[in-house]
Amino acid sequence: MSANETGTTPIIVAKRRKIFTHFIGVDVSKDKLDYAVLNQEKLLFHEVRPNTKEDIGLFLARLKKIPGFTLPKALFCMEASGIYGNHLIEAVRKSKAAMVVDNPVHIKRSMGLVRGKEDKVDAIRIARYCRSHKDEVRLWTARRAEVTRLTALFALRNRLLSLSIAISNPLMEEQRFVKKNYHDRNKELCSSTIGALKNDLKKVEKAIDALITGDLVLSRLRAILLSVPGIGRITMIQILISTNEFKSITCPKKLACYAGVAPFKNESGTFAGRARISRFANRRLKSLLHICAMNARKAEPELKVYFERKTAAEGKPKLAVINAIRAKLIQRVYACVRQNRFYEKRHIENNKQQPDQYTT
Repeated sequence: MSANETGTTPIIVAKRRKIFTHFIGVDVSKDKLDYAVLNQEKLLFHEVRPNTKEDIGLFLARLKKIPGFTLPKALFCMEASGIYGNHLIEAVRKSKAAMVVDNPVHIKRSMGLVRGKEDKVDAIRIARYCRSHKDEVRLWTARRAEVTRLTALFALRNRLLSLSIAISNPLMEEQRFVKKNYHDRNKELCSSTIGALKNDLKKVEKAIDALITGDLVLSRLRAILLSVPGIGRITMIQILISTNEFKSITCPKKLACYAGVAPFKNESGTFAGRARISRFANRRLKSLLHICAMNARKAEPELKVYFERKTAAEGKPKLAVINAIRAKLIQRVYACVRQNRFYEKRHIENNKQQPDQYTT
């Protein structure tokens, strides 16, 4: 019987924190991995091995020979390095050990004043960071295979699009400044490349749509996100990937911070500056939300009124109001996902209601 049926409040049992005895910092590069192994504060050894499945397995075998070492009580830590860390992540996952994959900027800024750059030193610093923040870091959890595949396809789509733009845009610009026969000749020479890129881009787009359609969770989330006015297909995919289907980033405030939308105070002593957004953000998601906000304020009458009132009547900076609209879109997305329903604007007849107040 559920808590709602009994009318009682469910008891939340706090999970006991795991106790780690060994901390392994790994500096990842394409060809090699630098390992630094700590037993609490003591550095046991540093080792460099090739970034291959076989050598990672040999390293894990060496760890097991350390007196008092057990994989369940070991915590691996590495910087998020894209595909270069895939072999290590897979090996650690199969060994049932815990792992942290953290933002490189976060790790670097937590170390204080750092001079120089060396892989061995970086591995030791990562291990010490892991030990010092063992109670705060978020352990890595595997994504669903569908989300991993979607991430790879979307990255491929963005690369193909960038290549197509890099070739097409210069051809369009030179049309005004070079002789017509030169331009036509250049365009003809690139026509096969541009055509091939466009065809490949269409194939990838179809593969992305087929993947989302074939998965019940992704298809449902797609329908919910696209029901929010202003949210387009590309932004929807980026949000699904960035939030790991809303499992990694579970609240709108965290996504607003991640996307560079949330303003932060700028105060020191008697100085009180204007709150500003941080430059540490996912710039791709931020730019996509900006486009969504620009479209939403034109297409949705309520947001158009809100924008005009804030800018014309109250004198707010236009970009600040656009940023507020971006935050509203994020809040609407999370409200719909949390309640598992499509967006629906409800009109509440209330004389005290302000034009910029909405319920989703």
